Amino acid sequence: MGIDIHALNFVRYATRKKGLGDTVTIGRQGLHVIEPVIRQTFAVKGDYRHPQYSEQILTDCLGADSVVSVDNSAYEGATYIHDMNQELPQELWKRFDTVIDGGCVEHVFNAPQALRNCSLFLKPGGQIIHILPANNFCGHGFWQCSPELFFSLYSSGNGYKDTEVFIADLTDPRRWYRVAKPVNGGRANVSSKTPLYALVRTVVGTEAFSHQRVQQSDYVHAWEGGGVPGRSEETPPPTGGSQKIKAFLRRSRAVHRLASSLHQRLVARGTGLRSNPSLTTVDVERTIGSP
Repeated sequence: MGIDIHALNFVRYATRKKGLGDTVTIGRQGLHVIEPVIRQTFAVKGDYRHPQYSEQILTDCLGADSVVSVDNSAYEGATYIHDMNQELPQELWKRFDTVIDGGCVEHVFNAPQALRNCSLFLKPGGQIIHILPANNFCGHGFWQCSPELFFSLYSSGNGYKDTEVFIADLTDPRRWYRVAKPVNGGRANVSSKTPLYALVRTVVGTEAFSHQRVQQSDYVHAWEGGGVPGRSEETPPPTGGSQKIKAFLRRSRAVHRLASSLHQRLVARGTGLRSNPSLTTVDVERTIGSP
């Protein structure tokens, strides 16, 4: 876990929205950005020495008032020792302005509790910043995260606001892809050949937050009579000839398997990040602006 180039830039982006203030990191965040990039990005002093961990960058370069960390073990010198599988001690509730999760929640088995703890840390109006694995991280941790999780969890109905989700390709530090919130029973499906991050920012409202109403939005749409999950209202159900083809395929397992394989290949070819209808390409430096 740690602050790499995408995480550094996303925290920079978040500071354009709101100052970091008193900050807690989930896990002690190492600094995985090479020194020349730090010198190029920030006007660091001549005696700057590249630190192992990120606290100095967060305070000296990104304006945090203070930075502490929480971890299950003391092996990296975290400020607080706490298992994020368990509810946060009440003495740590509502003490911070910003939570930075630079790749920790995916390693916690009880992910719902870990996510709730992130909100418990925060004062009203505080912000949560996640940089978490999305596609092609099988084996890295317990979980890979879908944008749908954050749109459904960090909803206005649950007491959050200003929720934003981006996809970042680890092979391309120049671009992010803003994810459109699914509507009308649609899904924001994202396929890729490269590892992807989910970059997430949200703000806890002034009222109490809740994690009791978290359901996948397209199923909620279907339950309310809106149609088949995963298909938007703009996409009509198959009729006529296509229904006959489906009936034929159901009668032949071998043909069905072949057709499914070909369909998946076609879908994979047609869902590149730049051509994905759920994503809008974002130029990172232009979006962040100068430090």
